Amino acid sequence: MPLRWGILSTANITDKLLDSGTDQEFVAVGSRDGARAEAYARQKGIARAHGSYEALLADRDVDAIYNPLPNSMHVEWSIRALQAGKHVLCEKPLTRHPEEVDRVFDVAEREGRVLAEAFMWRHHPQVARTRELLDGGAIGELRIIRSAFAFLQGNPDDIRLQAALDGGGLMDVGSYCVSGSRTLAGAEPEIASADQVLGGHGGVDVSLVATLRFPGDVLAHFDCGLSYSGAGHLEAVGSHGSILLADPWHATNAVIEVRGADGSVERIDPGPANSYALELADFEAAVRGERPPLLGRDDALGQARTIAALYSSAERNAPCPIG
Repeated sequence: MPLRWGILSTANITDKLLDSGTDQEFVAVGSRDGARAEAYARQKGIARAHGSYEALLADRDVDAIYNPLPNSMHVEWSIRALQAGKHVLCEKPLTRHPEEVDRVFDVAEREGRVLAEAFMWRHHPQVARTRELLDGGAIGELRIIRSAFAFLQGNPDDIRLQAALDGGGLMDVGSYCVSGSRTLAGAEPEIASADQVLGGHGGVDVSLVATLRFPGDVLAHFDCGLSYSGAGHLEAVGSHGSILLADPWHATNAVIEVRGADGSVERIDPGPANSYALELADFEAAVRGERPPLLGRDDALGQARTIAALYSSAERNAPCPIG
């Protein structure tokens, strides 16, 4: 029997899950604006609308909660959902504070519920195939990781431009670059360096460049931001070639290019897949007890520790150890 999902808010990103082709049941939505919840439910064909987040969490016919609230509200409302007996898929980034990662996962363990951070890109088969290529020595020894993700946010009142809501380029698109660097390195970074340009409301990073040093002298470099347009990419450079994912984050045109030192290019098609549907299927399998979720406590801690160190480096204008 599929999970019965409740959606915590009417955020636009929820459309990605609803349109993914999954067989999961989205049975309820909650908003602080009852009229908005009703309108959203009618538009999306959702059976029940609740005029508060509390009412949604009290709905006995909801098994799991998808939490796409602003970043600053992720931990509080994920904890409240877990305490209400719901499993929780929380939109990325779960938090920028490592201690909060432990706090929310401790609650999930006490309540016997599944909690996962929603990095949909990690579930696409191009990621596992790229790791196989790296582990198999397709480009020799890994040396450098390059990535980018940015877009021009034209709405000055967007939540991603508000410091009070934990906005910023690194917290939004940059978290993908952190995840991508960590995934390809197959390890956690040891030192973080970053520089940023501030803007928005209260001073958030609207552009940021970063370098991460991993064990084995592997370096990762990325840029991210909300103040310029730029297609995302992820590349692993080795001693004998490179692997390029030209569309790593959305994977609407997922092709892996293996480039040899001799100039040869092998294009690998990992096959059609919907990252959001795969994310939901992985979560459901974890709820059924078949396997742990792909992204659990350790991955969320790695993300939060790295993001915290990058912000610390940017603020101090100095490299920051991670740990």
